[in-house]
Formats: sequence, structure tokens, C-alpha cells
Amino acid sequence: MSACVPTRATDPSDPNRTRRVHRPHSPPPTPPCRFRIAGADVSASIAVFLIALPLSLGIALATGAPLQAGLVAAAVGGIVAGRLGGSPLQVSGPAAGLTVVTADLIHRYGWRTTCAITVLAGVVQLGLGCLRVARTALAVSPAIVHGMLAGIGVTIAVAQLHIVLGGTPQSSVLDNLHGLPAQLARLQLAAVSVSVLTLALLFLWPRLPGRAGQLLRRIPAALVAVAGATAAASFAGLSLPKVDLPSWSSHALAGLPEGPLLGLAAAVLTTTLVCSVQSLLGAVAVDKLVAGRPDLISGAPGSGRSARVGRSDLNRELLGQGAANIVSGTLGGLPVAGVAVRSSANVQAGAVSRNSTVLHGVLVVIAALLMVPVLEFIPLASLAALVMAVGIQMVSLHHIRTVTRHREVPVYAVTTLGVVLFGVLEGVTLGVAVAVGVALHRLTRTRITHHEREGVHHVHVRGQLTFLAVPRLSRALHLIPHGADAVVELDGSFMDHAAYESLQDWQKTHTAQGGSVELTGRRPGTRIAEPSDSAHCRCRPWTPWRNHQCERPYTASAAGHPGASGESGAAQGPSAGRESSGHELARGISAFQRNTAPIVRGELARLAREGQQPDQLFLTCADSRLVTSMITSSGPGDLFVVRNVGNLVPLPGEESGDDSVAAAIEYAVDVLKVRSITVCGHSGCGAMQALLNSEPGGAQTPLQRWLRHGLPSLERMADDTRPWARLAGRAPADAVEQLCLTNVVQQLEHLSTHESVARALRVGELELHGMYFHVGEAQAYLLTGTDGDGLFDHVEAAADLPT
Repeated sequence: MSACVPTRATDPSDPNRTRRVHRPHSPPPTPPCRFRIAGADVSASIAVFLIALPLSLGIALATGAPLQAGLVAAAVGGIVAGRLGGSPLQVSGPAAGLTVVTADLIHRYGWRTTCAITVLAGVVQLGLGCLRVARTALAVSPAIVHGMLAGIGVTIAVAQLHIVLGGTPQSSVLDNLHGLPAQLARLQLAAVSVSVLTLALLFLWPRLPGRAGQLLRRIPAALVAVAGATAAASFAGLSLPKVDLPSWSSHALAGLPEGPLLGLAAAVLTTTLVCSVQSLLGAVAVDKLVAGRPDLISGAPGSGRSARVGRSDLNRELLGQGAANIVSGTLGGLPVAGVAVRSSANVQAGAVSRNSTVLHGVLVVIAALLMVPVLEFIPLASLAALVMAVGIQMVSLHHIRTVTRHREVPVYAVTTLGVVLFGVLEGVTLGVAVAVGVALHRLTRTRITHHEREGVHHVHVRGQLTFLAVPRLSRALHLIPHGADAVVELDGSFMDHAAYESLQDWQKTHTAQGGSVELTGRRPGTRIAEPSDSAHCRCRPWTPWRNHQCERPYTASAAGHPGASGESGAAQGPSAGRESSGHELARGISAFQRNTAPIVRGELARLAREGQQPDQLFLTCADSRLVTSMITSSGPGDLFVVRNVGNLVPLPGEESGDDSVAAAIEYAVDVLKVRSITVCGHSGCGAMQALLNSEPGGAQTPLQRWLRHGLPSLERMADDTRPWARLAGRAPADAVEQLCLTNVVQQLEHLSTHESVARALRVGELELHGMYFHVGEAQAYLLTGTDGDGLFDHVEAAADLPT
């Protein structure tokens, strides 16, 4: 882990020292950094290395590549992808998901051309990373990805089974299945015994009981299985094919690709696809594992450190994987991708930075150079059993249950069979075709039913409502008699224009003939209305907004049952109101996430990156009827809003003053650099009413102590030497409205006495505006002129304003 520590003490009295200046409200400068590796990264790298070493040899054996190619890919994946990738804790190397692809390439084009294809695939990955298209890879249906991995797993398991039995695998799954009976007839007991011992250790080691077992389980099961089988074979003196690592001087590097251009292009595309999808999905999975470790998100408790591991940068991860494939292919290594087993082990072992991944790659290099005599004792049957177990685990029951729950079994099954019978690229292509067909089937499949219950006709539409379903919808709607009550329930997330027009035309006609129509959908907070359900919300995305068209349960109960006793209403009303408030909050949030969030997510993401840059500070009353964004037609990031009771601006420096308003003003002017400040009052203000009705010497409640900042407005209105604030075209309706107008003018004067505001006004960087909003008329008035006569002129309609 990289830690930042001071390199030397700085003498504050030194006249030659450099003075660092940073902006107000910004964090202090970062001290110089000194590279350091955390102990957690060292231990995690050793654990990952012990897993990667046997798996790399086993995958190389399964592909038919030189065994050293697996070590090269493991080292390059750890060092290059670990250093350059965008997922700090993901471990890259030769992956089981690439076994089938690489084996087929070696069979068709030879090893040197396969290395060249790996290099070209890395170049394509670099291009895709530069184009920032990594997120589009995640658009592939999970059923296709899981099916691809399952097909690869089946292919690996069937091929390695021949080596486990002491034979040699064929090039295709069908050939291996066809030759399996003959292989069983001539199986070699020595190879089978070593393989069985490997599998037994592999599956029993993680299940050792007791405290001793808990300590022993820290040693990776893969290492124990291979080491135990190797030791047993050596002590028993079994004659078995073993790992043969030739001299590095004779190691084959990449050569110029040889073969048909179209075939080579398809090979590069397949390698790129499998490497990229597996790595990006692995990065997302690692993010989920990191989220389960609070120490990686917020730093160690009590350490005072900020977050050390952020979310994966998928485009950078694609660039890192591309660079690793270029280096691995050039050095004669297997294709590189993110590996789930090693990545999860890295996180679970306590890694805290990418140094763990890089150090594991360094350890692989050391082992490849210094441990060759030890590695050559490993029987090939033991490695084959290890890889066969990995292949079987790739057919995940959890994945099968997931695709079953989401009704995507056809996509999964076709992809799996396609990979097994034809190859990875062909299987994925078949899976994509089936996924598109399933999606179109779901889009066009719409079930429309009609039934009558208690005199109300219900039409239930299940599925997406498109033009293809309009004839059936029209037939069902015309079964409803004229003048009848009808409820149309839309159980889907999409309605096209043709269906909308058909539904709206029928609704207008049916309503004009004396009937009633209610449109509803089975979504959170909505349901079919029944006579006893009049208190529930009837909001629809396609109906006009009008106080949400909702009634509170306790209000409806009180209005609908005048004979109910007062005690019953008093006992039930507040409880029902509290339940309704919580339900309304959840329903509102749900509606936002469903309807509004997809629309504003891009803009909010930009604001999150760039920070807020509002144009004006809008200071208004806390009254719930004032929706600032609505009356100013503003959006996220436009207004810096301060709300309080009575839209008051306390004078600066007052004893027991309210610093929250002054702090907001200072922050808006000095930090956010707003160009205007608006003080907005409104009709029917309860704070102004309270000021008019206040009596000197009364009990000093928190509200009365706050309203003392409005006393200058009351005094201003009573001063006959000053002109009254007034509205253009009419006189104020009453004393409350007069005080509301006067209060805006007075608070603007208070505002101009704040130091930051006065300074900005002097240099011409700030403007002050007064505004009055009449709630009942939905009419906004702006304070006009600079002569202090306090005239509020109404704002014209948009059609009348100059463009």
C-alpha cells in the first residue's frame, strides 16, 4: 500500500521555506508520498500465489500449450494488469474460461500464431478501452455469460477426465464423449489413484473441523491437493507423466500470424470477447466483495484514513487487460483475464491495495525461475483433476436457479449447448439470438382480461401495451356497457403512442356517456380502487398533477363517517395519519426512482463530478406551498436555497443571532460566487400573521425569539415617513399582505449589511432581487426600480415576454 508520510520536519522560522497557499474551503495539501507495502498485502499475495501456481500449470496443460505459458500469463497478469488495471483487488492470469478458446486456437493455428492472436486481442482491448465502451459489455444478458461459462466448464471437465483416467483427450467434446468407454476399459490405476487423492484433498480440506482445522484451512486447498498428491506419488514410486518445464532458452515466443484472414479475425474477436466480458464481470463482482469489507471503504477504525479502495474503473480495467495480453502474448504466455477464484481469495485474505496483486505476480516470476526442479515432481494427473474440479464448479447451481427465476432458461441452455457442440463464439451468438427472441416475445405478448365485480368492470392488461395489442384492448373495452364504472389496470412498464391514443379516446367517450374510468397499475403505491379503498392514492403518471389526487386515510374516515364518535376519531386519526405519512414518503420515493431518476440521472452525475455551481441564492419561507423549483422553472444545481420561517435575514453581529442564515449567505457569495440573491415572500404567511398578533412581554418561545428578526419590518410598516410597499395594479388585500411585502424590502436591506454581500455589491458582482408570490393566484411579483418606492410588478406570461 502506498502511504503518505512527511519526509522531514519543516522549520517554521526558516525564511527560505516555500509558503503553500491553498484556496479557502479546500483540503490541506497532500504530504509527499513514500512507497510502502502493507503487511496485509504481503500475506494476501502469498495466499493468491499459492493458488495461482498450480492452477496456472493446470490450465496450460488443459489447453495443450507449453506449461511455462501458464506461469508467464500468471506473472504478467499480476504485474501488468495489477498495476495498470482499474480494479485494484482483481487478480488476473490464465483463466479457465479461456481454456476452450485457447485449445481450439492451438489446434488450428499452432502455438506461435496463438500468441500473436493474444497480442492482437490485447490491441483491440486497448482500442475499446480508449473508446470507453466497457460498460456496454455489461449489457450482455447474465444468462448468456453464465451459459458460456457452463459450456466451457463442461468442455474442460470432459477433456480432463481422459487425463485423470490415464489417457489423452481429443479435440472436441463429442470425440471425448465417444472415446470415453474405451478409455474406461484401459484406465491406469496409478493415474486414477493420484487424481482421486487430489480431488479428496481439494474438497475435504476446506471442511476440516475444530480450531486446528480453522488454522489449517488458511493454506489454499488447491496447493494442499497438488502437494499431497505429488508427495504420495513420490513416496509410492508411481510411474506417471509429470510436469516437464523445458529450459527458458527454448521457450517459444509470439510469431507472425499464419492462416486465413477471416479465421484469424474471428479468433481475435472471440479472444477479445471472452477476455473482456470475464474481466469486466469479475471487476463488478470484486466491487461487491469490497463492499462487504467496511475497512476497505472507510479506512481502518481509528486510523483517520479515508477510503482506500474505490469502485472499479471499467474502462481503465479494459486498458490494463489489453496491455497484459499484449505483453503475455509477446512473451509466449496464455491469454490473460480476471480470475474469480484468485480475486475472491485476494479480498478474503485481507488485501488493501493493488500491491497484493503485483506482488503475487513477482512471486510467480521467482517460482518460475527458482522452483523448476520442485515443479517437475507434480504428476499431470493431479493437475488434470484440479482443472476438472474447476470446470465442474463453473456449472453453477446458483446461476441455474437465478436464470430459472428470471425465466431465461432457454437462453442459458442454448448458450451452454452451443459452446459445447460448436465453440465459444458460435454458442454466444446463438445465445444472443435466443435472448433477442425472448425479449421480443415478452414485448409482444400481452394478455387482456375483462371481468365484473360488484358492478365495476375491470380490464386487466398484463404485459407491454403496444400497437399489436390495440385490437384486443379495443374489443375488451367495448364490452363495458355505457355509463358503467370501469377500472383499467395496466400491469406493464411500457405503452406506445398507438395504445395511449386508443385508451384515451375510449376514456373520453365513455366518460361523456356518463360512465367513470379509473386508470391504475400494479406498482408500489397503486392498486385497483374499490368502494372501501377510497383513501388510497390514485396517482398515475399520465394524469395531471393536482395535490397527488390523494386523500389521507383519517381525513377520508372523518368525512365519510360523520356519525363516528369523537373519541374514535381522536384515537384513530393520528395513528392513521402517521401510517399515511410513512406510506406517502415511500410511495413518493418509489415514484421518483421509477419515473424521474432515469431522466435526471445523467445530469446529477455531471453535477456530482463537477460540483454545484448555482447562479443565485434563493432565500424564501419554509411554507410547504412554495415549491421553489416550480415557480422559478429551475432544475438541479440552479438554485442555492435557504428556507426559514418568514424568509428573515438577521442583521449581522446581533446578540443571539442566527448564524445559519449568515453562514449560507457567506458560503453562497464567497465560495459559490452566486451572481444574484432573491428574497421571496408569499401571501398568507403565518410568520407575518404571528408578528401582527404578537404582544410585548409574552412568553419567549423559540418561534417568538426567531420572529424578533422581523420586528424591523413591523416598524417599517408603521413608519408614516416611508412609502409603503405595494403591488402593481391593486392595493394589498389586508394588513398581512402589506406586512409580507414590507418584509421583503426590509430583509433586502438587512441582506446588504452583511460584509460579503456589501463587498460584492460594491464591485458589481452581485444583484439583489425582491419577489412576492401570491399562492392563491399562482402569480409572481418582482420588486422593480431602484428608488426604494417598493413597487412589486407582476411577471408576465411566457408568451408575452420578449424572446
